[in-house]
Amino acid sequence: MVEQTNLPAASRLSVAPMMDWTDRHCRVFHRHISRRALLYTEMVTAPAVVHGKRAQLLEFSPEEHPVALQLGGSDPAELAEATRIAADWGYDEINLNCGCPSDRVQSGAFGAVLMKTPELVARCVSAMIAASSVEVTVKCRIGVDDQVPEEVLPDFLRRVSQAGVRRFTIHARKAWLQGLSPKDNREIPPLDYPLVHAMKAEFPDLHLSINGGIATLEEAGAQLAAGMDGVMIGRAAYHQPMEVLGGADAAIWGEGAPVDPFAVAEAMKPYIEAHLATGGRLHQITRHMLGLFHGRPGARGWRRVLSEGATREGAGLALYEAALAEVARPA
Repeated sequence: MVEQTNLPAASRLSVAPMMDWTDRHCRVFHRHISRRALLYTEMVTAPAVVHGKRAQLLEFSPEEHPVALQLGGSDPAELAEATRIAADWGYDEINLNCGCPSDRVQSGAFGAVLMKTPELVARCVSAMIAASSVEVTVKCRIGVDDQVPEEVLPDFLRRVSQAGVRRFTIHARKAWLQGLSPKDNREIPPLDYPLVHAMKAEFPDLHLSINGGIATLEEAGAQLAAGMDGVMIGRAAYHQPMEVLGGADAAIWGEGAPVDPFAVAEAMKPYIEAHLATGGRLHQITRHMLGLFHGRPGARGWRRVLSEGATREGAGLALYEAALAEVARPA
């Protein structure tokens, strides 16, 4: 486990939890691009952790550290038990989802709907904190539906921080629980960065990261320069990983030089070989790597070879090498 004192530094740049995307293979790939960024799992529900197939849900590679597990739930006792279990698996942080607006999380009374009940969130995080020494954090919105963010957000931060949470990631948009799809909720509600900046001024002792609409390292740097403690990037880090994560260690932490994508592709080979040796499929890993050569000559061929061939029975390193041969190497 990474010591907790390192987590605030790691969270200066983090990759957002994204359902169906930030699985263990994606995180290993991202870790080969950035040594420092904090990586998050997909959201896993507390009932699934307590009652489901834990190895399938929680297993990860040691090289992924620092890595945080995001939990969904609203029952304090169940979240506490899930936190105890996850801590034993070695996660560096446990994050409570108070921001996802999908119908599925609403029906389970968790996610963004929890913005309506900060007292319940406080009970949840209190139970989670009591269950383990692993740091508990919260990801939230600025409000939901007809709530007034300028009133709701500071009240939410105050109540939940009083229960012991010191680190929050704030998606700088409202969530509309009726009438907008999860995709629309990522794009349609207007961003309110000034409100999140104001929360940092109002709560200087809290570690606040900002999320939503940030797509480049330059934009991340501007947010840090504006006083935010951290920046979380989602889809841009997934689709253009080299542009976002490739230069992150140098730009954000002043360490090393920008990473070479060919070096990343080579570094992934042993992991791919090990996965295939256990009966895994090539596509399970390479589907996350399609953006590795984004913007370079031959990137389309790389994507085409992997997209068309990696799902086929028996696809292995030979296909991976064929895809790599499509990309023009620097002279």
